[in-house]
Amino acid sequence: MNLDKVSDRGDMASPRKKGIRFSRLYSFSCFRSSFRDEHSQIGLKGYSRVVYCNDPGNQEQILPSYPKNYVSTTKYTALNFIPKSLFEQFRRVANIYFLVVACVSYSPLAPYSAYSVLLPLLLVIGATIGKEAVEDWRRKKQDIEANNRRVKVYDKDRGFLKERWKNLRVGDLVKVHKDEHFPADLLLLSSSYEDGICYVETTNLDGETNLKVKHALDVTCTLNEDNSFEHFKAVIKCEDPNEDLYSFVGTLYYNDKQHPLSLQQLLLRDSKLRNTDYVYGVVVFTDHDTKVMKNSMEPPSKRSKIERKMDKIVYVLFTLLVFVSLVGSFFFGIMTENDIDDDGEMRRWYLRPDQTTAFFDPNNALMAAFLHFLTGLMLYGYLIPISLYVSIEIVKVLQVIFINQDINMYHEETDGPATAKTSNLNEELGLVDTILSDKTGTLTCNSMEFVKCSIAGTAYGRGLTEVERALAKRRGDALDDSEVTSSASLQSDDGMAPGESVKGFNFYDERVLNGQWVNEPHADMIQKFFLVLALCHTAIPEVDEEGKGILYEAESPDEAAFVISARELGFEMYERTQSHISLRELDHESHQKIDRQYELLHVLEFSSSRRRMSVIVRNVEDQLLLLSKGSDSVMLERLSKNSQDFEDVTMEHVKRYAEAGLRTLVLAYRELSKEEFSSWENEFMDAKATVGPDRDALIEAAADKIERDLILLGATAVEDKLQKGVPECIERLEKAGIKIWVITGDKMETAINIGFACSLLREDMEQIVITLDSPEIIELERKGDKEAVAKASRKSIMNQIRQGTLLLSSSGGHFSFLALIIDGKSLSFILSEDLEGPFWQLAVSCSSVICCRSTPKQKALITRLVKKGTGRTTLAIGDGANDVGMLQEADIGVGISGVEGMQAVMASDFAIAQFRFLERLLLVHGHWCYRRISMMVCYFFYKNIAFGFTLFWFEAYASFSGQPAYNDWYMSCYNVFFTSLPVIALGVFDQDVSPRLCLKNPELYQEGIQNMLFSWPRILGWILNGIICSVVVFFFTTSSAVHQAFTGDGRVLDFEAHGVYMYTCVVWAVNCQMALSINYFTWMQHLVIWGSIVVWYAFLLIYGAFPPLFSTTAYQVFVEACGPSPIFWLGTLLAVVSCLLPYVLYRTVQTEFFPMPHDIIQKWQRETSDDRRSKLREKDTLLCK
Repeated sequence: MNLDKVSDRGDMASPRKKGIRFSRLYSFSCFRSSFRDEHSQIGLKGYSRVVYCNDPGNQEQILPSYPKNYVSTTKYTALNFIPKSLFEQFRRVANIYFLVVACVSYSPLAPYSAYSVLLPLLLVIGATIGKEAVEDWRRKKQDIEANNRRVKVYDKDRGFLKERWKNLRVGDLVKVHKDEHFPADLLLLSSSYEDGICYVETTNLDGETNLKVKHALDVTCTLNEDNSFEHFKAVIKCEDPNEDLYSFVGTLYYNDKQHPLSLQQLLLRDSKLRNTDYVYGVVVFTDHDTKVMKNSMEPPSKRSKIERKMDKIVYVLFTLLVFVSLVGSFFFGIMTENDIDDDGEMRRWYLRPDQTTAFFDPNNALMAAFLHFLTGLMLYGYLIPISLYVSIEIVKVLQVIFINQDINMYHEETDGPATAKTSNLNEELGLVDTILSDKTGTLTCNSMEFVKCSIAGTAYGRGLTEVERALAKRRGDALDDSEVTSSASLQSDDGMAPGESVKGFNFYDERVLNGQWVNEPHADMIQKFFLVLALCHTAIPEVDEEGKGILYEAESPDEAAFVISARELGFEMYERTQSHISLRELDHESHQKIDRQYELLHVLEFSSSRRRMSVIVRNVEDQLLLLSKGSDSVMLERLSKNSQDFEDVTMEHVKRYAEAGLRTLVLAYRELSKEEFSSWENEFMDAKATVGPDRDALIEAAADKIERDLILLGATAVEDKLQKGVPECIERLEKAGIKIWVITGDKMETAINIGFACSLLREDMEQIVITLDSPEIIELERKGDKEAVAKASRKSIMNQIRQGTLLLSSSGGHFSFLALIIDGKSLSFILSEDLEGPFWQLAVSCSSVICCRSTPKQKALITRLVKKGTGRTTLAIGDGANDVGMLQEADIGVGISGVEGMQAVMASDFAIAQFRFLERLLLVHGHWCYRRISMMVCYFFYKNIAFGFTLFWFEAYASFSGQPAYNDWYMSCYNVFFTSLPVIALGVFDQDVSPRLCLKNPELYQEGIQNMLFSWPRILGWILNGIICSVVVFFFTTSSAVHQAFTGDGRVLDFEAHGVYMYTCVVWAVNCQMALSINYFTWMQHLVIWGSIVVWYAFLLIYGAFPPLFSTTAYQVFVEACGPSPIFWLGTLLAVVSCLLPYVLYRTVQTEFFPMPHDIIQKWQRETSDDRRSKLREKDTLLCK
């Protein structure tokens, strides 16, 4: 059967699909809503929403003032951008300090001009605000694109017209076509199928790739044409907006009757219509009232831990600044008070204390000391480096460019490079303690492949999965080179292997392919096995657009993989109607392909409680066959006692498949007698016709009755194929000391399988499972006693946590052998019932944690719990809209540009195309960025303290007069021209070890996790180094030149020359210190380090050549005083060596006796290089001989 394609022309309705009435195929309650206890709450608190359908002029509809459908995910708005961005900037303590200094610098208290402080401050703040604006504009463009999408909205006068999403209102009637996203939360009225069903893909909401079946109420299914809504009016009363994706309670008032509404009638925003030509729906929730937006979180303002710690360092330096200023003002006050003694004589006559202002008034020494204190706060402001923030911003932008251009993180298949969405968090990549990962599309390729099977006790399928290879490697088993993981790469001599890969089919075995199975001993069993694959499903065949083949639209990737595999193995389903399935199959007796039709009598569909699916068909020989597939635990107990010939062998195969991380199902069949079927069908149809809460139980009991005495056929093994390199990536990340949690919306069984596949779970691990799927709790939920359910759930969770804790203690604290697995219901109680403490203590004691059936909001709350509990850096990684909250809540959000849209990428801080690139992003770029920024910040404080304290020592030498030691332009240019470029080069280019060694030695990453390079002892050590440097420079230059002739003509050292002498020593010392700190020299480092020193001398010559009115104290000072003086050159050399000597001694002792991880690797690299060079020399010598 070819499914009709949708016609989308103006107001014409698309044809209805009349071939299949799925409500007659399916048996359980997913297609029938009934009144429950919650419906009695309609109209009360929490259930007060009223929607007037297709009645926009109704005054009662206007009164609640429900919002329009405009959605915004930006951090800023046009109104709050300036105040909010300024607030972000002035959260930095240093910016507040310099703002105050800039204001005070306009007073006579300032020792320098105001512009020298104000202009750098404006530059810093302006550049950062500009960067924030650009990043938020990217989010704005995404919102504009989403809000301006179009959907058909009903207008009474003109029919269905296209309207922008943002203009939708509650109560609007809309029409959504196949493969379109739903613009808001809609109530399903009808669809292109006669019985009102539709298929919905919810990967953007819960990460699940299987399609959900939704069903309209029978009373609205007849609204099947565009003109059917001309007189349609109804009222919906339902629950208020909430974040629960898995429940909906409401009542539809239509034609003077009440009809119960459930989740089966609700179509959620951002989910997609699939396998259905069109649906009609009514808008119930819009804007931030939709469930997906209720699960989203406000875009946070993220700051790195180093940046936050910098604020604390600034507090320390500010305290030091106040202390130094207090010391200076104290001694200045004493000296000022003694300027005129009792006899009227002036000690510091050159200050004319008898004719002075309040700044030097000996009669009011206290006020003079206070004013001097204010002057000191500005003078010693160089202890706090304002240019640090500008330099860090520049460095981070350049680091981002290198990340974006890393060819080793480029995915050629999708043309996807790594992309840093923000530069604020580069160094955080080197501090990650815990990774919280989504599963579907993040760890896996989001596709299922049929790889192995066991039929009649014989295992088929030659390939090895990645997990099997890893398992064999751990066990030390030898691998057969002929066994590979891809069927496409296998080519036998007779050409039996497939020439090209088929999506969903990655199977190769010459005994089965190309019809060779007919020669197997159990050919009849193999045929029935393939029949189960080809018939036991709800997939729909469609001819592809080119008409060359058949495509299958299935509810889940597993189901699609089975149908595709059946086709590839010779059992092709090419048509499906309401009552028949047609196959083109290979007959094992005649060895010919024939067309056969099977009458479809009943479908007993899969559910989480049944964990199996069955169909009853009648073949052309008039045989009644029950074909069944399900989990091994459920199917084994339903096997006939006469079907145990190869049961043990099959279960051994199932166990082996499970160890390989494959998803397994057991297949069985049974031939029914006409009498048995007739009797059972009457009972089953009576159960289906039942109206009431017992309907499901009666149907399930009837199904259970027929699904007995089955004959075992075998088992299937399907692989949710991991992305390339995932197990190796996770192994390296774990070696680096990073903990990994998997948080997924998938079922527990699926998550556990993937856990094994990606090496998060191992066979030797004890699994602690916390779940609320116990029979007792399920029974209480059916009764609707919420209080009893909550009480029993809390008790059950506490018992399971207690048992897990006992298991932990019995294991002797060996947490590497424990894995914690928890489902979504349990998480809800833990996060809402104050059980976070016991759960967290158990979770951190396990080596792996997997959270299943998690809603988007739960993902975010778990991330917050981990971040709060560890107090360390967390990284979340995902690829769907359901991961956005988790990405925003984590310290770092990494989006994967996969098949689930770009929502995760747009909400992330970094974007990569494959999970395996996370390894390089963290272990290479993360380590480098953390090391560079840490070194950069420490060095900045060092060089500014070395410079700033020379001002203090000089002021003390000059009787605390507040006189700067240097020319204003010297001080203004210190952080701009003479010391800034080397530190930027350090932050951009330095490498302690090569990328290859970073990946080869993941233990190096521990430097970041333990924060070895930015700890308080290290920071204070650099501050102490700066103070030592300032002491050496000041006292060496002073003692070496003050008491003797400085120049050849006998002149002594004056104020101007002394300033140049000290300044030259500082510039040389801090730049040479940089040269000692760098691990990886390039021509750029040499250029900026030695170039900065050259620029200082050039500046002295050029600036000193200007007239004295402009150059002031710098006029010809180098040409006439310093340049010709041997003391100047020799003293500079000795002072610089003396400044560097303490650091050299410290590093020598540390490297030899207390090496850090990078010291060990560098030493090993040097020894390896020396050995290699020695062997090459020996080889050359032998060759010469």
